[in-house]
Amino acid sequence: MSDFVVACVGKPSAGKSSFLNAVTNATAKVGNYPFTTIDPNQGIAYYPTECPCKKYNRPDICKPRHGWCENGIRYVPIKLLDVAGLVPGASEGRGLGNKFLDDLRHADILIHVVDGSGLTDENGKETKGYNLINDIMWLRNEIHAWIFNNLSKKWDSVVRRHLATKSTSVATLQAQLSGYGSTKDIVMSSINSDLMKISLNQWTLDDLSTFVFDFIDERFPTIIDGINADQIVLTSAISECYLRLMDKQKFIKYTPGEEDFYTINDDPSLTNELKPYGPDIEEELEKIRDLVLFRYFGTGTQQAIIKAVETLNMIPVYPVKSVSGFSVINQNTPLVDNTGVVRENSKTLLRDCVLVKSGTTVRQLAKRLHDELDRNFNGAETIGNVQLGENDVIVAGKNNIICIKTKYSPPKSTAGSNASKIANKT
Repeated sequence: MSDFVVACVGKPSAGKSSFLNAVTNATAKVGNYPFTTIDPNQGIAYYPTECPCKKYNRPDICKPRHGWCENGIRYVPIKLLDVAGLVPGASEGRGLGNKFLDDLRHADILIHVVDGSGLTDENGKETKGYNLINDIMWLRNEIHAWIFNNLSKKWDSVVRRHLATKSTSVATLQAQLSGYGSTKDIVMSSINSDLMKISLNQWTLDDLSTFVFDFIDERFPTIIDGINADQIVLTSAISECYLRLMDKQKFIKYTPGEEDFYTINDDPSLTNELKPYGPDIEEELEKIRDLVLFRYFGTGTQQAIIKAVETLNMIPVYPVKSVSGFSVINQNTPLVDNTGVVRENSKTLLRDCVLVKSGTTVRQLAKRLHDELDRNFNGAETIGNVQLGENDVIVAGKNNIICIKTKYSPPKSTAGSNASKIANKT
């Protein structure tokens, strides 16, 4: 399963747990009072992407180990966290601030859930006419204060160590920021051109503050869920939860992310699949259809997950044992014999799918999959027996179906031990 992690953040009672329940298999506790969530709830959401089995017309070779594939759409599992609510002053320990900020370190991207009704204030308490823009601004400021305060308190000693060791600015900053899940590439991208020209010992605290804001944008990119603006997705988590429940109970036929659902009244051919329902359910369904689905082309919950994944330019990669079974099958060629049994020469190739960031190389993928694949790396190939170099960048639709080859490796010798050799191919 992909280790890509999305964290739902925001003030108490903003709807984070409802959003988690709407897009995952979780059953997070929901309440209209602050700090319903203390420990982060977790669930698995699914990112839909076109599966190679559709491109090659080979559903017979597709059997996902995690998630599923339906009509050529692969649903890739990703982890979703619903962390404790954040309030102004969290960076100074107010509310559950320290715990909240510590939970963020595990996330690749944030979804900021904002209560679009304006009926809860910055502390999650009931009010009227609250300005939603306040939530967007102070959440970013709290994350900034959390990092900036930690750096500024020891900045003089950081600069002294930087001068003594003659390290680069990137190396020195990465040493301080590694606890936030940073990398050298993230730090490099966070230093603007003006700051890059001067040494750290010439930075003012204002320069450090500017750097931290840029670092946040790189390390904690944020999708905002609740109001209409750039990088924002309108959602109705309650509607999504209700539609999923009705689908589970066989009152409707609904696919998450779709713009509509189907009932017996919509399609009489579904009589054998669905059950009739009473006027209360009918009224609720029509309300969701009219006020949510028809107006916004869906509940928005699936779209928020898609935007979170695609904001980081994540690429689906399919590690395979062999690339020899991907010849295109003619649309008229039967994939099963007349008894319904899959052709004898069919074999499962598409088992796993992982999400990697744009710019990932073949060798980095090998290390990501397993240390042994990295240690014994001996090349790779993609469809058409095209050979890939270790520094080749993975590109969606071009070389993201990859067979990694390994070389024989001598066993680690221990007294009386007779370890077997590693196979020469994954």
